[in-house]
Amino acid sequence: MHILEIPSFFPPYGGLFCLDQAKALARQGHEVRIVSNVQLGLTTGAWDFLTLPCGRYECLMDGITVCQSFQRGWPRAVRYNARRWVSVVRSMVAEYVQKYGCPDILHAHCVKWGGYAAMLISRDYHIPYVITEHLSRLVFETEFGAAPSDAWQIPLLKEAYHDASIVIPVAEELVGDISCYFGTDYRWTAVSNTIDVDFFRYRARQPLAGRRFRFCCLANYWPLKGYDVLFAAFRRLLDGGMDAELHIAGRGTDSVSCRRMLPTGVTAHGWQDREAVRELLYASDALVLASRSEVQPLALLEAMSTGIPVVATEVVPAAMRIEGACCIVPVDDADALAQAMVQTMVQKDFDGRLVSAQVASLASPEVVGRQLSDLLDAVAGRRSVQ
Repeated sequence: MHILEIPSFFPPYGGLFCLDQAKALARQGHEVRIVSNVQLGLTTGAWDFLTLPCGRYECLMDGITVCQSFQRGWPRAVRYNARRWVSVVRSMVAEYVQKYGCPDILHAHCVKWGGYAAMLISRDYHIPYVITEHLSRLVFETEFGAAPSDAWQIPLLKEAYHDASIVIPVAEELVGDISCYFGTDYRWTAVSNTIDVDFFRYRARQPLAGRRFRFCCLANYWPLKGYDVLFAAFRRLLDGGMDAELHIAGRGTDSVSCRRMLPTGVTAHGWQDREAVRELLYASDALVLASRSEVQPLALLEAMSTGIPVVATEVVPAAMRIEGACCIVPVDDADALAQAMVQTMVQKDFDGRLVSAQVASLASPEVVGRQLSDLLDAVAGRRSVQ
């Protein structure tokens, strides 16, 4: 099957889940490419705005052909920028069809605005489209305001959901989370994001004798990630006499504002590439995440895949809570988080190899690729819907 992926955002601003799913589908034998238009903001990324290419070009990313464009956005012109983004994507797909032929199906990532663009392109070429949704209510809330909202975007995005052959939330809980904006009047089936379980493979950790217990947190430094709660919990941990250290990594964790908040015993690494993230996981005994909102935190799956337990808040989807590996606490509760961290430090008989295998059964490229392939085959009329 010929599949065209349309991400709403893409590197250098996230969106690697689109590439991961494209690779998983390609491994199932499908012809898969990506059309990506990334909007750049002068106030949020001046260097990228000034230096990234202005024209359209093609490149290979991990064996997947990406038709790439970078769009310069106008400050404060949200409606204009969105309409222009959709127009550019439609134009790019027209060029794509001339070169590669018409795809059998469109696979958009996030309704805003990839899913909406896919709806219009679907009408242009009379082909079906699906939307994999990754964004939580709190992300929409930053732009639309609290629900109920009369934001102009909502009717357009609801239409894209309603007309899609199927919506694929990465967690079942996401449907209810965003229903205050988009309702539930659409067909959906949840499929996990995928992680590279071969790259984040199991490795036994060094014995704890003679060293501190090492926690790590892999999250960008912004309010939804709950670093203020994590730091408060870590202070309680140390005040209680526990011998531990905490390493944090992600965009902004090495910023001045973050460093001002750091308790004793915390090391900030800033943004780290994939290899450095893996090495930090291999050097750690547990991962902790104090998020106030999550859809599917892949860092937790990656950590468990390498063979360590995780401490996280109740925003983590139920499907990710592997028994014996996940300790779940309420949101914004530093005392509960500290207690869970202590519990993890003294945990006995943790089987990291077994947990790693359980992660593979949930989120390996083979498992996710088969699930997506079955759904897309059904949408394209190649297989009956179960």
